Amino acid sequence: MHRTIFDTPVVNTALRLFSRSFLRLTGWTIEGALPPNTPKCVLIAAPHTSNWDLPYTLMVAFVLRLNIYWMGKEQLFRPPFREVMRWLGGIPVRREAAGNLVAASAQAIQQADHALQLVVPPEGTRSKTRYWKTGFYYIALGAQVPIVLAYIDYQRKVGGLGPVFQPTGDIEADMQAIKAFYAPIQGKNARQFGTD
Repeated sequence: MHRTIFDTPVVNTALRLFSRSFLRLTGWTIEGALPPNTPKCVLIAAPHTSNWDLPYTLMVAFVLRLNIYWMGKEQLFRPPFREVMRWLGGIPVRREAAGNLVAASAQAIQQADHALQLVVPPEGTRSKTRYWKTGFYYIALGAQVPIVLAYIDYQRKVGGLGPVFQPTGDIEADMQAIKAFYAPIQGKNARQFGTD
């Protein structure tokens, strides 16, 4: 995986202090922590309903001392922003050619020689969607890593990490349990998020 802002000690420390202060001053609290025996995992990024989700996700990651990479649509990575977005941990995704993205992502997690948390939004878009995409599930299953239920709840002004979920291979039962956790959590544009 490429070098990111989370690998840059001085900048990382400064942004951790800024993030902690900003979130506290604006009334946000952070919950949870990554268990010490979970250096590699897939983080669900839900709900994803606004462009504001990225800066809040980055701030929560700084406060919790995570080393995240996140997937975003390829249009976010056009010049002149490409290198900045990659430095922020971004991985461009071409939706129309995402066929082997799951296998490539799982392999990258397995081969990483350091702690790595891959953030994947199950909706795949900020727009209202009827169904969640299951890529995050199959990435975790393929990489043999757990899924951590991460969230940004704009109604309560709380962000953080929920339970660690080990995929069993029974996707229907597992998705039902995962969606039950997210049912009460509200995105910035609450009407655009559903756990159907």
